[in-house]
Amino acid sequence: MTEASPNRSVMIVLAYLWPLALVPLLIEREDAEVQWHARHGLVLMAVEAAAAAALAVALPLARFAAFGLGSALLAATVAAWSAVCAVHIAAIVRGLNGDRLIVPGISGRVR
Repeated sequence: MTEASPNRSVMIVLAYLWPLALVPLLIEREDAEVQWHARHGLVLMAVEAAAAAALAVALPLARFAAFGLGSALLAATVAAWSAVCAVHIAAIVRGLNGDRLIVPGISGRVR
C-alpha cells in the first residue's frame, strides 16, 4: 500500500476541477487514492465535454424546430449543469472523507 500524500486533500479537490485533474495525476504518482480520484475527474470531464458538444449541436437545431422546444432544451441544459456541479461537489466531499463516489456507467471506466 502506498503512503498517503501530505497534500492529499488539496489534490482530491483539484481532481474534480475539470482540467486541473492533471495536476494530481502528474504530481502525486505514489498515492493510489489520489491517482484514482484524478483519473475519475478526467473521465467525468470527458463525459461532460461530450454532453456539452451534443447540446451545442442540439440547442440551435431545437430552436429552429420550435421556439418552445428550444426553451425547454435550454432549461434542461441549466438543470444538467447544476447536476454536474452537484456530482463534482459530492465527489469532492466523499473523497475528502476517504470514500469514493461511484457514478453508474461512468466510474467503471476508471482503473
